[in-house]
Amino acid sequence: MSQHKRPFSCSRSGGGGGGTTTTNSNSSGASGGSALLSPDSSSSMKKAKPLPAATCSLEKEKNGLHHHSHHFDTAAVAAARPGKEEDVMLVDQEELKPGASVPVAMTGVAANLSRKKATPPQPSAKKQLVIKFVKGKPSVPANFEEDTWATLKSAINAIFLKRRDPCDSEKLYQAVDDLCLHKMGGNLYQRVQRECEIHISRALSSLVGQSPDLVVFLSLVEKCWQDFCDQMLTIRGIALVLDRTYVKQTPNVRSLWDMGLQLFRKHLALSSEVEHKVVTGLLRLIEKERQGEAIDRTYLVYCSDLIDQGFTMLMEANRVDDLQRMYTLFQRNRPAELIAKFVDEKLRAGNKGTSEEELESMLDKVLVLFRFIQGKDVFEAFYKKDLAKRLLLGKSASIDAEKSMITKLKTECGSQFTNKLEGMFKDIELSKEINDSFKQSSQARTKLPTGIEMSVHVLTTGYWPTYPPMDVRLPHELNVYQDIFKEFYLSKYHGRRLMWQNSLGHCVLKAEFPRGKKELSVSLFQAVVLMLFNDTQRLSLQDIKDSTGIDDRELRRTLQSLACGKVRVLQKIPKGREIEDEDSFVFNEEFTAPLYRIKVNAIQMKETVEENTSTTERVFQDRQYQVDAAIVRIMKTRKVLSHTLLITELFQQLKFPIKPVDLKKRIESLIDREYLDRDKNNPQIYNYLA
Repeated sequence: MSQHKRPFSCSRSGGGGGGTTTTNSNSSGASGGSALLSPDSSSSMKKAKPLPAATCSLEKEKNGLHHHSHHFDTAAVAAARPGKEEDVMLVDQEELKPGASVPVAMTGVAANLSRKKATPPQPSAKKQLVIKFVKGKPSVPANFEEDTWATLKSAINAIFLKRRDPCDSEKLYQAVDDLCLHKMGGNLYQRVQRECEIHISRALSSLVGQSPDLVVFLSLVEKCWQDFCDQMLTIRGIALVLDRTYVKQTPNVRSLWDMGLQLFRKHLALSSEVEHKVVTGLLRLIEKERQGEAIDRTYLVYCSDLIDQGFTMLMEANRVDDLQRMYTLFQRNRPAELIAKFVDEKLRAGNKGTSEEELESMLDKVLVLFRFIQGKDVFEAFYKKDLAKRLLLGKSASIDAEKSMITKLKTECGSQFTNKLEGMFKDIELSKEINDSFKQSSQARTKLPTGIEMSVHVLTTGYWPTYPPMDVRLPHELNVYQDIFKEFYLSKYHGRRLMWQNSLGHCVLKAEFPRGKKELSVSLFQAVVLMLFNDTQRLSLQDIKDSTGIDDRELRRTLQSLACGKVRVLQKIPKGREIEDEDSFVFNEEFTAPLYRIKVNAIQMKETVEENTSTTERVFQDRQYQVDAAIVRIMKTRKVLSHTLLITELFQQLKFPIKPVDLKKRIESLIDREYLDRDKNNPQIYNYLA
């Protein structure tokens, strides 16, 4: 590259603030039917359509039998004896004479009546019908339960063996319904459970001695688990009535699905080889993912379901050593920080494949966990730090989702908890107005250098996290732009002070490569380094450090992203992935890329233990102020109070966990600062000093 050629030019810049079911119902009921006597000489009867009341009458006239209006109401009879089925017998009283034949009984109101040969009509004599009820209870066949279970057992075996059963699902469903109707659900449940256990045990035993490759073994376990889930869903569909009757009406009985899961976990725990391989394989996959390797996360999802509810299993098996190990792990856990990190991952741009409804549902679930953590101030500190990055760097996936989360936290903890978070959104909105006003101002129209656009986020110090100042020597054009904006802002808002946060800035550079023009989206530090190569061909690490004034650690990360990452705008001499003191850098004239706009990702410095400790320490410092204020507030009201009562009231007022020893230290600090003193006669009593 010749020295007179300037390959990089800044077109846009962003600055930081201060600088930037299906339900089946079976209904049964009694319906009356009409029993009509046929005028024919035949002894059979024809059924008529159901009527609300059954009517039956006989009257002899000249030309034969006719129907008339002598009624009896079977509906009233049914109502008088609800819930019972009765056999109704229609009796011709004239036929009930000595030597007469016994009439035929009929269930319901219809019956076959046998009558004598027609005799001449007797106008004055009428036959009377008498209804008699014959009690009878329906009974099931002797081998009903065993025969029905044999049918169901055959179907269950076919399901587990993946064979086609000759009996269709409707008949199987009806068979289960019949057993439950005759109060045989308990036996059926136990038989289904035994049959499932046999097949589950056989399936898991088949995994013993399989592939030594843990990933291949996990795929076999996942296939076994998937088959089992499909089989249990089919069985549950057939025995749905059992779940809705016997299981629902009997306490401490699991549903068929839960029963199947419990059996699977039980036999998985009994098979030590299979369990060991599953756990080891999962840990190996997690380790690979943490090292940056791509893994099949479906194995983690399915196999994690298998070892879920592990605490209950450990308790039932009395595995004290494993319980102790679990307790130790949980004791080292940081729930508040981890929940904040999880929310940041879900709300950050690039989280594709999640709809707004799914994201909202996820936030509701997070809030359930949030209610149970004690250190909500720790959550607030980490959440605020991550929210600031999303807002200032434009990495938020959805502003609506961000505000929805703030509203949920406000409803849960009150406005004081979210006051600073809401203030951050106000600053972002106000900054847009300030930038619009600046672009229309006289300073911008007359003094700004051409070819550069800049957007500034003006942040209120009390709302945002504390960022350490990082010095950098900016190019002349950017310095001019900053000075003009500062002049405009201070003329509009008197008495304020601006401090630029260079570590939060980002730029878009127009770059001219021999193989074509490109736009590079870079951080402010990356832009400053690249623009040095407008005036020179080769620069050493020390030269770049002297010219930019960037901190050594930050500069090495910046150069590593430009010369050792995926987008290598610069070339490092000698080649390597780490930046050494003797390295030098040149403009990469061979650079090419298919896209016009290219984002040069910075080498993300993972949060170190020291950084997390620093955030936690700031939380503890804020807690000290809250403890001091609570002590003074209580003593100002009570004037005189014993040590025990003061500690008790502090535990009731403070919303974070704290040890009595730490409370005692804060009391001593207030005594030293003459807010309190000890009673001269009893050192366990404190007096408030006005």
